[in-house]
Amino acid sequence: MSNAMNSTVKTLLIIGYVWPEPNSSAAGSRMMELIHLFLAQHYQIVFASAAALSEHRADIMELGIKEKSVALNDSSFDEFIAELKPDVVLFDRFFTEEQFGWRVEQVCPNALRLLDTEDLHSLRHVRHQLLKQAQKTADNETFRQSVNPVLASAAELYEKMANDDMAQREIAAIFRCDLSLIISQFEIELLTQYFSVPAQLLHYCPFLSVGEPEAMPAYGERQNFISIGNFRHEPNWDAVLYLKHAIWPLIRTQLPRAELHIYGAYPPPKAMQLHNPKQGFCVKGWADDALYVMQQARVCLAPLRFGAGIKGKLMDAMRSGTPSVTTNIGAEAMQGDFPWSGLIANSAQDFADAAVQLYNNQQLWQESQDCSQTILNSYFGAVDYSAALVERVNLLAQNLVCERQQNFIGGMLRHHTLKSTQYMSQWIEAKNK
Repeated sequence: MSNAMNSTVKTLLIIGYVWPEPNSSAAGSRMMELIHLFLAQHYQIVFASAAALSEHRADIMELGIKEKSVALNDSSFDEFIAELKPDVVLFDRFFTEEQFGWRVEQVCPNALRLLDTEDLHSLRHVRHQLLKQAQKTADNETFRQSVNPVLASAAELYEKMANDDMAQREIAAIFRCDLSLIISQFEIELLTQYFSVPAQLLHYCPFLSVGEPEAMPAYGERQNFISIGNFRHEPNWDAVLYLKHAIWPLIRTQLPRAELHIYGAYPPPKAMQLHNPKQGFCVKGWADDALYVMQQARVCLAPLRFGAGIKGKLMDAMRSGTPSVTTNIGAEAMQGDFPWSGLIANSAQDFADAAVQLYNNQQLWQESQDCSQTILNSYFGAVDYSAALVERVNLLAQNLVCERQQNFIGGMLRHHTLKSTQYMSQWIEAKNK
């Protein structure tokens, strides 16, 4: 990786949708990777957010990063960035670009504007809508939660997304920024081939570290199934309901003494109410060390019925040498042409059968664990994505005027958004006073 992007010290302003929580979510881990990347390039970093301070947030001030709480629809933000004069502004998800992008454009027009999409929210949203449509005919909760994942092709997804408000907002934000970091190859193909987003506006940037393999418990030293994920993330909560109503009863029929241990940050009371040790359905809640509890389990279950991006829980499973059963949506953009590190199933019965097979068959389990290292090393570890991102940002900073001239649609959207969003925000600010 190159040294400092410039001999002079540069300032990076990160505007966070939330404060980074690497132990709670994949998004938090992703943000910390980006922070460490820019620190290694000798940037001075200020992290600002309008979100409430959270108990599980990372201690970024310990890294020399300044924290700044900012307000929505408030011109005090303009005064803040006018004084800060950031060289680069990183928006955490498109919502923050909508709120603050026009202010950055107005006060610091020469600042490089990066968007970290985390995952394509509009893709996840449309898949959720497809699932809800499929559930409409259900006349009770068990039947409703037993509906299988709705698998749609890229063309079918585009047809739904093209008229969707969230997709229009998110892709407009991508056009308005100088570069958007995309975590999934599937999402890059969707954006370029169906939404006609120029490739030069996108940069493929999966997790920057695959982690070093550790000495891991062997098959015979492990027991129980595990499911893990932040309960505030809708696909994770939906997967718990799918397990509870449709999949776990089928597994217990074949493995009467099996236990499923469910971990995740911020479990709501309705999740804790599902805890039933007699059924082997154990809702554990927060895990102090997600990789440790993953290493103790024999099989990870991730029956995702909708979602997008790279799934942190499945990355953790591979890093822990824990074979997994997931859906096509779960495995999307996570294996390339390599065999999955476990089994893929898209119906409750197939999923349960796959889980039992993987749990009982030591040879299959070992082969699946070996596939984990192949995926980590040969798919995610094939390129130094940190170095590639540094190089891309360097080139962009050097040619910013030319790059922006080539992005006429982005300039047009910034012009109109600046006016409409500016006046709406100023109206809200005046109203609040």
